[in-house]
Amino acid sequence: MATPLLRLPPPPQPFLSPPTPTSTSTFPQKTHHRRNPITPFSSSPSFRNGRTPPETECPVPLDQQPVNEYQSLSTSFPFNWAAADLVEYCSRLLAVGSSFAVFVGLPVAWLGSVGPQSEPLKPALAAVSSGLFVVTLAVVRMYLGWSYVGNRLLSATVEWWILTVSVGADEETGWYDGQIWVKTAEVLARDRLLGSFSVKPVLSRLKNTLVGLAASLFICAVLLINLEGNQKSSYISSGEPAGRAVPGVYNDESARLFEPDAFCGEPDLQ
Repeated sequence: MATPLLRLPPPPQPFLSPPTPTSTSTFPQKTHHRRNPITPFSSSPSFRNGRTPPETECPVPLDQQPVNEYQSLSTSFPFNWAAADLVEYCSRLLAVGSSFAVFVGLPVAWLGSVGPQSEPLKPALAAVSSGLFVVTLAVVRMYLGWSYVGNRLLSATVEWWILTVSVGADEETGWYDGQIWVKTAEVLARDRLLGSFSVKPVLSRLKNTLVGLAASLFICAVLLINLEGNQKSSYISSGEPAGRAVPGVYNDESARLFEPDAFCGEPDLQ
C-alpha cells in the first residue's frame, strides 16, 4: 500500500525592516545644478553695490583727467625723455646740445667775431654756450609739463573746462566754462600714488639737470668775460705811453704819436 505524500506549507518569509535613513535630517536632499563661472568683482564699494567704476562716474572729460594726461605726457615728445633711463636721457640732451653748438652756434660765432683765427677759444666758448642754452630751454619745457601733471595728480580737486557755444541770429559765440570736481577717495589715492612714485622722481631729475646747466652757463659766461678783458688789455703796450691804445677815446698826446705829421709846427703839450 502506497504512503501518501504530505504537502508542507512554504516557510514564512523573514520580516524585512525598512531601511534606516543615514541622515537624521528631515530636509529634502538638494539637487546639484551646474553653475556658470563667477567673474570676480573688485573690492571697491562701487563694484560691490553694482554701480559703475569711479572713472565712469567722473564728469571730467577723458582728455582732461589727470591719469590720462599723465599717460599722454609720458609718451609724447620730448617729455618722454625725462622718464627714460638715465643714460638715454643724458645722451639725448648731449646730442641736442652738441648738434646745435656745431651746426648753428659755431658758424654764427665764427663769422661774428673779429679775427677768429688768432683767438679760436672765444668762438668755441660762444658755441658751447649756445648749445647749453638750447638744452636749458628744452629741460625747462619738460619741467613745466611734468610739474603741471604732477600738481593735478596730487590735488584733491580737478579743474576742467567745457566749451559752451551760443548761436545767435547774426553770429555764433563760444567760451569755456570752468568746473571743479572733487575726487573720490579711490581716485585720490590712485592719483597721489601715481604722482608720488612716477612724477616726483622725474621732477627731481629735471631740477638737478637745471642746476647743472645753470652752473655750466655761468662758467662759460665768466670765461667769455675774461677773454674779452684780456683782448682789450692786449691793445695797450707796456712800452708806450699810457692811453695810446684805449679804444674809443681821443687824446692829443696819442694822436701826436700816431700821426706826427698832422701836428707839424705846433708846440708840444707839456
